[in-house]
Amino acid sequence: MEPAGKEREMFRFPKPLEEGLVISRPNRFIMMVRAEGKTIKCHCPTTGRLGDAKISSLPCLFSRSAPGTGKTQGTVQAISFGPAAMKRRSWVGINQNAANRYVEFFLKRGLLARMASGAVRREVKLGNSRIDFLVGDTYVEVKTPLIMLPTGSVEKAAHSRFNSFDRLIKHMTELSAALKDGKKAVIAMCYLYDAPPFKPPPRDRYNERILDASRKATEGGVRRWQVNLGIGKDGVRLISYNQNDIEPPAAPVSGTEKPR
Repeated sequence: MEPAGKEREMFRFPKPLEEGLVISRPNRFIMMVRAEGKTIKCHCPTTGRLGDAKISSLPCLFSRSAPGTGKTQGTVQAISFGPAAMKRRSWVGINQNAANRYVEFFLKRGLLARMASGAVRREVKLGNSRIDFLVGDTYVEVKTPLIMLPTGSVEKAAHSRFNSFDRLIKHMTELSAALKDGKKAVIAMCYLYDAPPFKPPPRDRYNERILDASRKATEGGVRRWQVNLGIGKDGVRLISYNQNDIEPPAAPVSGTEKPR
């Protein structure tokens, strides 16, 4: 149970986010946004794909840059996959770097106590890695997936299925090793929208390494939690968080053919 009276506590932005329309994404780092009759250049805080959607003509929330700072006039913080004319929107946060700040906020206020509790330290060295948090005796590594998003009926884009999971596999190995020293270890899958419970995808040649590493980490005692956060113009709120230790699909039995 979380501390009484804190259910509505919110991470608040210094200034409310503004609403605009993504016109284009000329490269991985830039989104052109139309707002108040002007087109401005905004930083895109993720260099990867956003689900399987084409992002042009999608509504967005962005923060303004302070005058004279940076090469862009703002940063896109969230997008909506609903029609541009829709009055009430559901926003999907895309700022993976900011997710750690949000999680830290809720950890320090005891609102994620079932997952981890105690003094919060950031960027803690573990083996050859740096783990996002050490909370009491629990290492917490935060991951913010953006490959699978609720894109609905928006136009889809073709994407390569290749993904590099080397960093995540390395962290899983280090977290498993931490358990031998009496510590606890958690991988927190942080979704910046109200996501359904995560289920591992079917095994194929693209993901078999990460599925094997995930299974090994789970068997070694690394716990997986899902944290759903909701983003709006004023800030970020905690929607829910639950343990999610669903084991990934096992490798095919020897002598059987792997899925293609």
